Amino acid sequence: MLDLRYVSENLDEVRAGLARRGYVDEAAMTRLSEAAAARRASIGSVEALRQQRNEASTAMGAIADKKSDEFTARRKELASLKDEIKAQDERLAEVEAELDALLHQLPNLPHESVPDGKGEEDNVVLREWGTMPSFDFAPKDHVDVGVDLGILDFERASKISGARFVVLRGAGARMERALIQFMLDLQADTHGYEEQWVPVLLKDTALFGTGQLPKFAADAFRIAKDEKWAEEAEAKHDLYLCPTAEVPLTNLLADEIREAAELPIAFTGYTACFRSEAGSYGRDTRGMIRNHQFDKVELVRFVKPEDGLEQHALLTSHAEAVLQALGLHYRVIELCAGDLGFGATKCFDLEVWLPGQDAFREISSCSWYGDFQTRRIKARYRPEPKAKPELMHTINGSGGAVGRTMVAILEQFQNADGSVTVPEVLRPYMGGRSVIAA
Repeated sequence: MLDLRYVSENLDEVRAGLARRGYVDEAAMTRLSEAAAARRASIGSVEALRQQRNEASTAMGAIADKKSDEFTARRKELASLKDEIKAQDERLAEVEAELDALLHQLPNLPHESVPDGKGEEDNVVLREWGTMPSFDFAPKDHVDVGVDLGILDFERASKISGARFVVLRGAGARMERALIQFMLDLQADTHGYEEQWVPVLLKDTALFGTGQLPKFAADAFRIAKDEKWAEEAEAKHDLYLCPTAEVPLTNLLADEIREAAELPIAFTGYTACFRSEAGSYGRDTRGMIRNHQFDKVELVRFVKPEDGLEQHALLTSHAEAVLQALGLHYRVIELCAGDLGFGATKCFDLEVWLPGQDAFREISSCSWYGDFQTRRIKARYRPEPKAKPELMHTINGSGGAVGRTMVAILEQFQNADGSVTVPEVLRPYMGGRSVIAA
């Protein structure tokens, strides 16, 4: 969430930053301007009234005769000022609540280093890694590869759960588990992330804290409450299925104050993830690209504001290390202002090559949020001992999307006979298996 005071005092700059993103809602900006003006007026009124109260109190204290008419008049004046101040404070609270509601709908401002652009076509390719695989046969997509090998079963998944689910069988299930273990080991043992095992049933406040609510409520799976359970648990919050491990990992530091020497704090964790993918019908929905349930290993870093750019690049390199170790050809894209996610101030996407589709597809999105999330969750640090706490910055990214990584392996390492070569780094996690064959 953007800073209320900053927005109130820098509306033109905020409007220009939002325009870079393609956010043009004149009605919302007009209401924001009006509410900001009302806030400033209320603050001015409260300050003036408090000054009058202080002067009246001083004058009353100087009256020697506490039973005089002058003293009684001053006391009535103070009582009246107290009522006026209370009314203005309530008005100020109403205005700030309205401003908060408006701010909850506003996306983050793009960092000055983010390139201009309207959408995906204006994103910038920063670099490619590895050699694009070539084949002396027509490569198949992951659905045909996996179904022919008997390791992907979409029909039985549909029977038990509906469309856009998959059952992983045999070597497919083993590879999913192997990828999760490999990713966690790499990030914890090599890159120094502290592994966390977190719940996947999350309070609405947790999703609000990272920006999924209220903006993306349609994309979340809300749990229908059982009244008996809710009564026994004294449930005060709606519960949602975890959309990404970013949510629980980031909220681990909600309402906490850390010392500067502790930063950066780096967490990694695996969760199953659940998304309704509202509005994505017919787009990348074949196979495992955009399922309602998928596995992901997440990376989250809490950093000092001045270290944000450097730490963002570092986290991105940690996500890249997964693809490099597996030997997967990919590229790094910097998103332009018009293609940034809701809460990101800067974002790099890793896109892996899928020969069966003859296209690059996103496999990890590494975002720097600035203080957009930490303002909501009140995650702060002390720049110096006993100093006033300030907001940390958050950075997160997939390290990585497990299902999409399997998709890339099935497509990039497929062989003419229909088998798939297992990347060397995964073989110890798969009992030494080097090839998946029918």
